[in-house]
Parts: sequence; C-alpha cells; structure tokens
Amino acid sequence: MTDTNSIGLHEGSASQLAEKLNHLLANYQIFYMNVRGYHWNVRGSDFFELHAKFEEFYTDLLTKVDEVAERILTLGHKPVHVYSDYVTLSRIQEDKDVHDGTTCVKGVLKGYQTIIELQRELLALASDADDEGTAAQAGDYIREQEKTIWMLNAYLSK
Repeated sequence: MTDTNSIGLHEGSASQLAEKLNHLLANYQIFYMNVRGYHWNVRGSDFFELHAKFEEFYTDLLTKVDEVAERILTLGHKPVHVYSDYVTLSRIQEDKDVHDGTTCVKGVLKGYQTIIELQRELLALASDADDEGTAAQAGDYIREQEKTIWMLNAYLSK
C-alpha cells in the first residue's frame, strides 16, 4: 500500500495542504460576503464607481472560492462548507454596517492583504510538498492581488 494520493502527493502533505486550503477558503468566504456588503451598502459621491468595482471584486472572489474548494477535492479531501466553520477558521472578520466609501475600500485592502499572507503560507507549504498545482494557483492569485493592492492604495491616496 502506498502513502500517496491519486495525484501522486504524499497523503500527509496533502492533508496539511487541504487544512491550509480550508483556512484560505474560510477567509475567501468571509471576504466575499464583506465585499458583497460594501457593494450593497456603499454611499457617497463615489457610489457609482465603487458599486461597480465592488461587484467586480466579489465576482472574482466567488470564482476563487470555487477554485479553492475544488483544489481541496483534487487533493482528496473535503472542503468546509458551513458558514459557522468559516467564521471560526477565518482571520478576516465580518464587517457590518459599513457605508462610507473610503472605509469600504480600506476593508477590501485589508482583506486582500490577509488573503495574500495566507496564500504565501500556502505557497511555502505547497513548494515543500512538491505540489505544483497548489503552488501555481496560489502564485497566480498572489500576482493578481498584489496589483489590486497597489491600485487600492493609489485610490486611497487621491
């Protein structure tokens, strides 16, 4: 009997990766709901610009939720799927009753910073496990989100 999973990774490594991915999934879910709330509730002179931008962000976040969950399944494990688990596992906290555009943008910025931190941890773990699939996914997300952080900081500097 072998200790590798169906994609050739050691089961112990796959289990550790799945656990880290589940934490990432939880953060993506809370972040998604926060950004969805910003989209619905933002007010002020930048409403139209921010309302559209938040929709762009949450649409992308929802895609990533699905991709992360499917990566967990690919590793042979089960993605968490109960909101109470997301709240428990997430470093990102729920952001309630936020209406001010600048505060919403700062919430998005902080969310992306947390997500990138988690993905860098995942990237290191994936590299150690020779898991190119997870490493590539995390690397692609990081590259894209670093640019988003630059743009959010530019927006906040206006």
